[in-house]
Amino acid sequence: MKQPIESAKEVAQATSDAIAKTANFITSGILDLGKGFFTPTIRGHSSTSVAPGAAPGIEQYLKKDDAAIAVKITVIDYGEFGVETTTYEDINQALAHPKPDATHVRWINVDGLRPSTIHTVCKHFDLHTLSAEDVINTYQRPKVEPFDSHLFIIARQLQLADQTLKNEQISFFLFRETLISFQEVPGDVFDPVRKRLENKTSRFRSYQADYLFYALLDSIVDHLFPILEAYGAALEELEFEILENPSTGSQQRLFSMKRDLSLQRRVLWPIREVVDQLHRSESEHINPELNTFFRDIQDHTMQVIDLLETYRDTASSLSDLYQSSVGNKMNEIMKVLTIMASFFIPITFFAGVYGMNFEYIPELGWKYAYPTFWAGCLSMTFGLAIFFWRKGWIGPK
Repeated sequence: MKQPIESAKEVAQATSDAIAKTANFITSGILDLGKGFFTPTIRGHSSTSVAPGAAPGIEQYLKKDDAAIAVKITVIDYGEFGVETTTYEDINQALAHPKPDATHVRWINVDGLRPSTIHTVCKHFDLHTLSAEDVINTYQRPKVEPFDSHLFIIARQLQLADQTLKNEQISFFLFRETLISFQEVPGDVFDPVRKRLENKTSRFRSYQADYLFYALLDSIVDHLFPILEAYGAALEELEFEILENPSTGSQQRLFSMKRDLSLQRRVLWPIREVVDQLHRSESEHINPELNTFFRDIQDHTMQVIDLLETYRDTASSLSDLYQSSVGNKMNEIMKVLTIMASFFIPITFFAGVYGMNFEYIPELGWKYAYPTFWAGCLSMTFGLAIFFWRKGWIGPK
């Protein structure tokens, strides 16, 4: 006979195993819910990351320089002569490219974060090594850092492509007549700005690089409107689906959209702070006349945030609506089953009272009574199963 202490240990071990299995099941279920309407870009650790506690600066990343990282450098010069665009794969050639006569502003855009390329740019323009490190580490919060010769700005760009929400860091170094931008991968929302540069009567010819930076930041913020419109349309569609036929698929898509909206909120609030800081900035690298333009971006940012908060509230309301719809559907199912059971209650009562105690039962003398009885039972069972399946009460939805 087991001692009480040993029995208690066995019970505690069994309880611990059950809790662990339940936790694993819940975790796997939560991860499955992530497969929804819009899929966010999931980032892994960069191959150029260094160990925690390493010396600050870009020098640590040069030891692990990955030549396989594709780099594309685009140099755009514009001024009274017009616009000249040149593309390079080698940063030294791009930096050695002479400026055309009467060049007003030069925009150097780098697609691909290769440490050696970033280091070369930083040495050429005398940029701080910690700024170069922030360019490589793409988890930075949007911010503005003033220096004597330039401004260092980090922003985040959201794009919706192939049902995937892409979150990308873009780093800017703003000089008086030069703007340098670093992007993680090719593809951005700056094509309208590039087209405007070709217009000889545009404001780009009247201002320095600060106006170009304003136009790029404004393009990033304005591009959020169509993204939110897509989410708004998806929420309306999801609302009808939840009202008509709520399912686990509806819950998964709703969970995915709520997660994406939270991601956009984490991106937008810091950008709002950046725009507010630029609007109030007294830096010599930003023309005071552009304060009105930055205030316009600030207004757009507030509009986007208000719209985003509205959609987040809508998503939360849809979550409550889903629970209510599922509860109502379950009540309807229970009502039907209760009605069906009510038909058999009187029959069950009489069968319980009298049983089979009748003097004359014709079926008892019939040769096929027993197989007919089982055929009837199986037929009713399968018939009810098909009925429940067609109603959507059992089986996959």
